[in-house]
Amino acid sequence: MARLELDGLRKEFDGGTIVAVDDLDLSVDDGEFITVVGPSGCGKSTTLRMIAGLERPTSGRIRIGGEDVTDTHARHRDVAMVFQNYALYPHKTVEQNMAFGLRMSTDMSAEERAERVRETAEMMDIEELLDDTPGELSGGQKQRVALGRAIVREPDVFLFDEPLSNLDAKLRTTMRTEIQRLQEELDITSIYVTHDQEEAMTMGDRIVILNDGELQQVGRPTDVYENPANRFVAGFIGSPSMNFVDVDAEPVDGGLQLTGTDESFAYRLTAGRADAFGNVTGHCVLGVRPEHVSVVDGSADADDAVPARVDVVEPIGSDNYLYLDLGTDESGFDADGAADFVARVPTDVEPDVGDVVDVAFDESAVHLFDADTGEAIRATAEPAAPTQ
Repeated sequence: MARLELDGLRKEFDGGTIVAVDDLDLSVDDGEFITVVGPSGCGKSTTLRMIAGLERPTSGRIRIGGEDVTDTHARHRDVAMVFQNYALYPHKTVEQNMAFGLRMSTDMSAEERAERVRETAEMMDIEELLDDTPGELSGGQKQRVALGRAIVREPDVFLFDEPLSNLDAKLRTTMRTEIQRLQEELDITSIYVTHDQEEAMTMGDRIVILNDGELQQVGRPTDVYENPANRFVAGFIGSPSMNFVDVDAEPVDGGLQLTGTDESFAYRLTAGRADAFGNVTGHCVLGVRPEHVSVVDGSADADDAVPARVDVVEPIGSDNYLYLDLGTDESGFDADGAADFVARVPTDVEPDVGDVVDVAFDESAVHLFDADTGEAIRATAEPAAPTQ
């Protein structure tokens, strides 16, 4: 077990024309489980490969347990990696696959290696598979072998590169729980790369969001979800994603009047909520998550309700998703306009397509973002840099 530190880590390709990872600073505490998420090409796997020693950084340093391993060969780093495609030797048995890393990187005797493999196989519930080859295994069994091969080395750091993406949804859920159980039991510093938001949110002690090689935000999953650092994080985390509307902000009677820049709607924040955004004026972006949008009966105050036309009603079992076209009034809707707003409502709220309904926002969950930089607008200070 060890603390992992990335200091100004950068990776360029094609003579610097492509920056895969852009000066990444990150500290992972001893025994902490970190999930890394972002769109394709954001630098997730490249970062993992640099930690493992499979890619050499263009600049920056990597420290494991206080030791600088930036220039250390991969085989001499106390790191174990689990790959998306399992990377099992097809001609070797499960036992031989699991023992291979021990044979290559330790001076353990054959008897010691065999004992370690047996203990790990029992932990992974695959002891009856030790004599089988990968071709005889299911996808879930192969993933257990790949995990067992990493665990058997008892490394300082575990690296997971989208290890469950080849499994079906039910098996992914089972293996996700299994990985969490193992990590808590072994208490090993772990970095888990995934494109699946649900995995990232439910598995990690903290979540790291990358975009275009740059760190966007680091924090506990609930903190990142409730207080996104910028518009990218707000739109990327959560499904369906956060709704956004371009607005002009103007202080009015102690509150804050938000008017759509295309005059699509008007909405007023009360003084208490307006205080959270300081003295914001002018062009900005309003953000509100679908679960914080509700359909009201029309009796709400005009400042608190926005008319919207229902374009699609999508039942998902526990809730309904309403895809809405916002407008100032029924005559203001574009007949050919696409739905630009989503509300997640109870199943008993099921308007007909084409109906015009009034929607209200939970103003305590309304966000504002700088229209130019995308940074979240806060009352306390200038938009903050991504935190660690």
